[in-house]
Order: sequence, then structure tokens, then C-alpha cells
Amino acid sequence: MELYKTNQLKIYNSLSKSKEVFKPIVEGNVGMYVCGPTVYSNVHLGNVRTFMSFDMIFRYLKHLGYKVRYVRNITDAGHLTDDDAEDKISTKARLEKIEPMEVVQRYTIDFHNTLQNINNLPPSIEPTATGHIVEQIEIIKDILAKGMAYEVNGSVYFDVLKYNETENYGILSGRKIEDSIENTRALDGQSEKKNPQDFALWKKADERHIMRWPSPWSDGFPGWHLECSAMSTKYLGSEFDIHGGGMDLKFPHHECEIAQSKVKNGVNPVHYWMHANMLILNGEKMSKSTGNYILPNEIFSGENNILSKPFSPSVTRFFMLQANYRSILDFTNAGIEASEKGYIKLEEAVNNLDNIAVSNKSSIDVKGWKQKCYDAMNDDFNTPILIANLFEAVKFVNLLLVKKETITAIDLKELKSTLKAFFYDVLGLKNEIQQDSSDKLTGVIELLIQMRKEARDNKNWSLSDQIRDELLALGIQLKDGKEGTTFSVN
Repeated sequence: MELYKTNQLKIYNSLSKSKEVFKPIVEGNVGMYVCGPTVYSNVHLGNVRTFMSFDMIFRYLKHLGYKVRYVRNITDAGHLTDDDAEDKISTKARLEKIEPMEVVQRYTIDFHNTLQNINNLPPSIEPTATGHIVEQIEIIKDILAKGMAYEVNGSVYFDVLKYNETENYGILSGRKIEDSIENTRALDGQSEKKNPQDFALWKKADERHIMRWPSPWSDGFPGWHLECSAMSTKYLGSEFDIHGGGMDLKFPHHECEIAQSKVKNGVNPVHYWMHANMLILNGEKMSKSTGNYILPNEIFSGENNILSKPFSPSVTRFFMLQANYRSILDFTNAGIEASEKGYIKLEEAVNNLDNIAVSNKSSIDVKGWKQKCYDAMNDDFNTPILIANLFEAVKFVNLLLVKKETITAIDLKELKSTLKAFFYDVLGLKNEIQQDSSDKLTGVIELLIQMRKEARDNKNWSLSDQIRDELLALGIQLKDGKEGTTFSVN
């Protein structure tokens, strides 16, 4: 269904700092790029919130009928985030005395497993920085040829002040170049740059730097900002619809992306810039140095000193979706406990949809309720308002079950399809009650199989046959083999 034709979606554009009606470059198609992780440690909860927010956006765009190409990169190159910053991948490799790519592999697997647990859909394309060194070198050549970069001692820098003579470096963040000149502090190695604001496109590797590649200028490595320009351009074109990432990437990372791409391709690369806000823990910034942090798997297992008990991935996801993706979210024990209670109520309502009796008239306005759900999501993916509307449906379901409200077959079908679509497809939640029920059923069957085995060992053939026959009558067939007894449900 091409629901996008009847739904006017508005997106908050960080570039214009306002909500704008979404009009893709090619009707019915969306190109979306999201900055992925630097894989040198376990993915933390704040990162998970960002990727989950864009997963929700990806899901809703698909739900509306758009064909979405979602590109999310893996930063596996040992870049420097600034002139004085360390190469975190190489540092980790030296500490653990392993190859940098072993670090990359370990934490890429952790990243994928964590996002799979939280029920994120995989992106359409997941390119790596090291897989696109050639493309990055070609961009540097082009920027040099256009006079917007310069080479010094084997390193290449983007000339920010020259770029700013005709363009606006600061168009996204709102920063003025004059202010950055006044506030710039001295950095190691800055003496070889023309201006303190200039950023590296290519860095010559010193003897200690493990990850390096040959280039026309030196054996070295690309600047951090360059990889996203290279990969977004390659897979989405010189102009594309949506670029997303965390709020902390707005400056300098995304600002530099705009400058590089504008010089390379002559156009502003992105039509809608989107930024997800940060997650804090118990009112304070998450930080490993202070111990105020928690990993996603520690939430799911309960192995932490912050929460009262384990919470499932779906409850954790539901908690985060109860805040708008652009707002700061405080992760607390009380908050996630309250979310769990609400999640169970919503889940029970979804499971009870098939138990509702139909009538010849409806006393509830299903179409009006459905429109409110779409209105919420069309208002910059406002999941808190959507969830409030879903709880209104919970009231409908509970009143319908006790026959205090009535509903026609047509309206019930619409209620079912809409509630399930937003619960499963858009919000990406899982029905854990059904999973628990299935696990309990398996446990009961296995207990009966054990009882049957004991009966057979004791030559109590009548009890053994009775267990087998009664399970078969329920559609559960036992199969005896050399490795023991297995079962199948018909």
C-alpha cells in the first residue's frame, strides 16, 4: 500500500531548524544514511537508542510504502577524531596484543548481536571505511584539484577559511567561523596547518600507527569525516533525502561532511538532516570513567548494580520509544519499571483482539482513532503520542471484552490490523507473552515425556500409551529414537 500518498509526513530538519513536509527526491523512494559505530568497544546504551530511533524511522517509512535504501556504515579504520585524539582501534589492539581487525571483528559482532536483540532491522547496505579507501583517496584528489585542500608533509587538510569565502561552514550547527577562530586552542601538530579550523582529509601515519594505506601523499589513513561522504555518495548519490546520527555528530563531523561533499559534487548533499538526542543515566551523563553507565546486555541479564531486576529487550525498546527521538531521555529503574507495566497491558490487548465479539454497530470511532495514530507519526515520528493513542486502544479492547462497547466486523478488522501494524511493524516490539506461553508449553510436554519414560522403564505400558495417545489427541506427536523422544506440534 502506498500510504505515503495519503499521509503528509513532516520531519524536523536540523538544517532549517524547523519541521518540513517530507518530499523525497524520487517519488516513492527514500535514500537514508546513518552514521554507524566505531567498533573498538561494546556498543553502549546511548548508541543503541540512536540506532533504534532510526530503525523506527526506517520502519515507518517502509510502512508508508516507500522503497527505502538505508545505508549505515561501520567505522573500522583507525582514524583520529581530532588532531590530538588517539586512534581507539589501534590503541585497543596494542593493549590486548591482537591485530586491529580482531578488535573490529569482535565489536562488530557485538554491535550486530545487540541490535538484533533489540529487534532492529538490518540496513539495506552496511559498508565499511576500510572497504572504501580508494573512493576516499579519489575525493581528496578532486578537492585538491579544486584548490580547497593542501598537502603538508604527507598529510592533506581541507581549507576551511577558503571554503568559507564562498560557502557557509557552520550552516548546520549555526557556528560562526569568527567564533571558532577566537575559541580554538593549540593542538599538537597544528603548526603544519594553515588555519586551526582546517581538518584532515588524509594523515601521514607515524611509526606507531598500525592501520595505514598507501596514497599519493604518504602511507597513512583517511580523516574521520571523509568516509561518510565517500560511502553516502557511492550508494545514495550526490544528493539524497535523509542523513541521520547522534546530536554529538552535528559538529564537527556533519559540518565537515557538508563542506567536503559540496566541494566534490557542487551541491548540498542532504535534504533532511536528522539528529537523535542523548540518553542519560539517573540524571547524569553516561560515562565509563565515573562508572555511571550500563550496557544493553546487562539490562537483559540483570547483571548490574543499577536496576532492580532484568528487563527484556522489548521492554527496553518500549521505554526508549516513550520519549521523542529528539529529546534527552533519562534512563532510571523507576522509569523502566513503569514502562514494563505499560508494555504488558499493551501486549495483553494485542493478544485479546481475537477474543472480541462483533456486533451490528460500533460504539467506538475506529477510523478517528486510526487517524490520530498516523497524525502522531506524521508529526516528526512522535512515538510518545502514538503510544498514548495505542493505550486508548487498550481501553477499547478491555471494554469490548466485557461488552461495555460494541464493534462491527469491519471496524474490528481495522482495529486489529492497525494496532498490530504499529505494535509489531512500526515500533518493532515483540509479543513476549506468546513466547513465554510457548516456552511453558514446551516445558509441560518435556515433563510428560519424562513421565512416560519412567512409566516405560517400570513396564507401566498402559500409562505410557495413555500419555502418548492423549498428547496425540491434542495434536502433539511423539517420536521415539535412539537419542530419546522428540515431539512435533501439528
